[in-house]
Amino acid sequence: MTDTRSQAGARVALLGFGTVGQSVARILTSGDIPGVELTHIFNRQVARKRADWVPSTVTWTESIEDILSSPVDIVVELVGGVNPAHEWVRRALESGKSVVTANKQLIAHRGSELLALAQAKGLEVRFEASVAGGIPVLRALQDGLSGDRLVEVRGILNGTCAYILSRMQKQGASFADALREAQQAGYAEADPTEDVDGADAAAKLAIISAVGLRRPVKVSEIPTRSIRPIEAVDFEYAKELGCTIRQVARAAIEDDGRVFAAVRPALVQLNSKFGQIEGSQNIVSVRGVYGGETTFSGSGAGGGPTAVAVVSDVVSVRRSLVGAPGIATPMAQQPYAVNPDFVAPHYVRFIVNDKPGILAQVTAAYSKFGINIDGVLQLPRFRKDRLPFVTTLEECAESMLDKALAEVGQSDYHVQPPLALPIFV
Repeated sequence: MTDTRSQAGARVALLGFGTVGQSVARILTSGDIPGVELTHIFNRQVARKRADWVPSTVTWTESIEDILSSPVDIVVELVGGVNPAHEWVRRALESGKSVVTANKQLIAHRGSELLALAQAKGLEVRFEASVAGGIPVLRALQDGLSGDRLVEVRGILNGTCAYILSRMQKQGASFADALREAQQAGYAEADPTEDVDGADAAAKLAIISAVGLRRPVKVSEIPTRSIRPIEAVDFEYAKELGCTIRQVARAAIEDDGRVFAAVRPALVQLNSKFGQIEGSQNIVSVRGVYGGETTFSGSGAGGGPTAVAVVSDVVSVRRSLVGAPGIATPMAQQPYAVNPDFVAPHYVRFIVNDKPGILAQVTAAYSKFGINIDGVLQLPRFRKDRLPFVTTLEECAESMLDKALAEVGQSDYHVQPPLALPIFV
């Protein structure tokens, strides 16, 4: 029997015609992707989205039922969020259509369920663009490094935070001013909560943990800390230590088999690859038992780079439709419990109304919880009634440090709460 799909090509429906959706449509209609045909575009209020450069053979619709009842082979979901995307993707799989998505929240929260359904139906769900935009991290981890046993991943996975923190570093700007600039430049949403408080990076980390470390975790169990408390003075002190500050997502398999995962701002060396990340750039570094460290970096956002990752997944699914199945993604497993207790050297910044005995109280609290001080820094020229100083600590558990700072925090000399950041070297 002749496979009609191999002759006619894979038919593709696009859900969402925003920045990424338009870039995907341009690539699919360019003639550069043989064997793939864009046949449908879905968007709410579709009349205002119509573009004259889209071929007349493409059907425009604002009814999801038109897509689900159509003979398309692949549904590309680019609407974002968990709902209603989850229902649409589930129904697409139930109607015999494979799915490609860039939706990190959908995959992080419902990926195991959707992958299990796809497997039962003999279909595929691909989601390369959900993690690092145009960087083919998942494909590299799943295929290129499949011969290694990966035990740790660290990444800068959120362009909004990278942009804000790099502007604070270079300009000495406040968080509020850097955020405002990021919003004006289009790097931050009107409501930046998901980005600056860590939820965006946590969803991406959950996906990488499942694919790269083969340890699925619940994104809701990944502890996050916001970049909001960081001030310009922290970059001054970080520079004294040869460092800068970035939002870092980290997951690791510990010696006892437990999985550690967290997203938080951290000090990274200025001259490192992590310290040089700015704007929408992303970086992912993985460590394997046999191959050591491997690093991937590139454009983590934007219509063009993300669209390339989406279309690459479409091409991969099309190959499987004509008899060359891809590698199954190991997400349809029972999730592992997350150990939230971070162990690392730490930077702790205090801003105090200066008086005798403050450092003695701080060191006494550290000693009580078994924490060793590595150094103390105090830059000149600051007012005594708002004096910043920093202690750097040897490796310690975050839970112990939190207890020590809670005890110190009861004193009346604090102008604002202490800020603790891990140091990655």
